[in-house]
Amino acid sequence: MNLFNKIKNFFWKGGAKAGMLSTLNSVVDHPKISMNEEEYRRVRQTLSMYEGKYPEIEYKNSNRQTKKRTPSTINMLKRVANQYSTVVFNEQCEITVEGSASQFVEEVFAHNDFKKNFSKYLEPMFALGGLACRPYFDNNTKTIEFSWALADAFYPLESNTNNISEGALTFVTTRIEGNKTIYYTLLEFHEWENDKYIVTNELYRSEFVDKLGTRYPLQELYPDLEESMTITDLTRPLFAYLKPAGFNNISPYSVLGLGVCDNCKHTLERINRTYDEFNQEIKRGKRRIAVSEMLLSGRVDKEKESVELYFDDDDDTFQIVPGSNMEDMTIKDLSTDIRTDEYTAAINHHLRTLEMETGLSVGTFTFDTNGVRSTKTATEVVSENSQTYQTRGMQIIEVEKFIKELIVSVCELGKLYKVYSGKPPSDEEIGIDFQDGSFQDKSALADYYLKLFNAGLIPGELVLESLLDIPENEATKLYKRSMQQTASRTTGIFEGVPEEME
Repeated sequence: MNLFNKIKNFFWKGGAKAGMLSTLNSVVDHPKISMNEEEYRRVRQTLSMYEGKYPEIEYKNSNRQTKKRTPSTINMLKRVANQYSTVVFNEQCEITVEGSASQFVEEVFAHNDFKKNFSKYLEPMFALGGLACRPYFDNNTKTIEFSWALADAFYPLESNTNNISEGALTFVTTRIEGNKTIYYTLLEFHEWENDKYIVTNELYRSEFVDKLGTRYPLQELYPDLEESMTITDLTRPLFAYLKPAGFNNISPYSVLGLGVCDNCKHTLERINRTYDEFNQEIKRGKRRIAVSEMLLSGRVDKEKESVELYFDDDDDTFQIVPGSNMEDMTIKDLSTDIRTDEYTAAINHHLRTLEMETGLSVGTFTFDTNGVRSTKTATEVVSENSQTYQTRGMQIIEVEKFIKELIVSVCELGKLYKVYSGKPPSDEEIGIDFQDGSFQDKSALADYYLKLFNAGLIPGELVLESLLDIPENEATKLYKRSMQQTASRTTGIFEGVPEEME
């Protein structure tokens, strides 16, 4: 750190201690950010539900006392988001780039374990409604690294109907100073000024987790990070942003996406309330037996000069019924039947509503004595022409666009730091194969290829290559053997075998 920065930091810290610098309660209070706080309050609420955090239930007991208890819940928000991420993307997806960028992109994606990490972040993206990936150059390793930010850590600055061109990302770091936990938030702004791309970094310090705090010297935590950097010759932002397909009907003028369950939180609440009541009925439905005090043994309490009736210390089944008449010397079972079938039917009814509201096929989730489980296989999803498969098709378009934008940003960043010398690939040069084999009806696919083959439009080798997912040379050998066997069975000789197959 040079002398000028040391002097500036000294006065900066002094101003912060004296209260001369302004303090921001949240990121949206920053003058550069014009997003509505309500949008991020919604995202934070959804994040709390995704984490399985629900408020305690307040109730009055039989003695009219106010009590609180932790509810029994089913985290269906996570289950729905997981169902989306599972059918949309998996690690078998093939990403190919033509031209000079092929090897460079492959090395960067392999170094960052992109497929595995993207699969992991896709679930919370569907739950919260957004995901940003920012490639950056690491001066220590001399490689391009990926930094991920969920919907609650990304703030659009400028956008149009098709894309978000400017944004701010937040990164929170905690440190123990004295006996206090201090929260440092790095705000990274990505902005355009005509053809120039400007990255600005600001650091804020706070003693409270829910407040952004006061502007602080950047070098206190990031000594090698510049406060501002101007870049030229970029065609797009140095980040890619992904949100679920569909319109934000909750905030029509917002560019943020909606989580897949944001329109059905009441249904999630009904599922949890019904499940909680079911568990309470199980708890209250344990066996209880009323017995007359005439049947109980007694022990003398010398201090109180009274006889105390008692049960075994470990027993909670019997209840005392005061009475000394002979007809009271009976035992009555007070246990009630647990309405298992009724509660199971009610939860399944709410699950059907949830499937309809989230665009999933009927029967995707089923509740029974083993809990909630998925019942549809990938083959059934396709063969039934299901809603899930149609919904998946919409989401794949967004995912494909996100990956292509990220590849272009990686190449432009590599060129900036001189670790890549080629040009960024075009959309046509980037291929993404989502490996839909498990989502395709093999029988229907075979009929399709055989019709093309019988019409003389494609060779037999291509049929085998496509249906069996094998290399071209293996398909050629297999097709030759099948032709030989067919000729042998019909004529006993290899007549009719095409010359090129000999």
